[in-house]
Amino acid sequence: MSEADSDEMDVRRAVVLDYLAHGLSEGRRRFQQSPAGYALNTADFTLYQVAFDEDARITIGTNVVVEPPEERDVIEDCRPVGYDDLSSGAQSELEYVVHDLVEENEERFVDFYNDAQPITLRLHQLNLLPGIGKKLRNTILDERKRKPFESFEELEDRVSGLHDPGDVLANRILEELRDEDLKYRTFVGQEP
Repeated sequence: MSEADSDEMDVRRAVVLDYLAHGLSEGRRRFQQSPAGYALNTADFTLYQVAFDEDARITIGTNVVVEPPEERDVIEDCRPVGYDDLSSGAQSELEYVVHDLVEENEERFVDFYNDAQPITLRLHQLNLLPGIGKKLRNTILDERKRKPFESFEELEDRVSGLHDPGDVLANRILEELRDEDLKYRTFVGQEP
């Protein structure tokens, strides 16, 4: 692997969820605030509060570099935040962005169905997904033994009762983002 490839792997990107041209309302007068907003890491789904460069032209959905700091082009600063810290605009945009990221990275998320493992003797990673109980989990495990899944469409065709497997994953990611007290995390804060 070349040094350029290694450097590219260390760059962490995020999708802008909300852009506040006049900054956050944290007690300072509006005219003294620089543009700010919220973003979602595209790899591990970390939520960020970001401060944008004054001259940056940002819209919701823009991809930006959050780490490392020397690679940032439009972000001056960022810090991780929780779901409850997001603006209402960022919270409503989050659902669409998560669903889009799952669709755009289909291979990564199909691999989850192929590679999911037991967590304990009684609990499997697949059981963490909304709507997947013991019977559906066993069907998925049996089918993947025969041949690994290659797409969401194939998953849906081969596993009777599993409807929109991408949507199921997106809903789990949203649940992990919204509930900080979840015991098991499969996607949020986990490197792919």
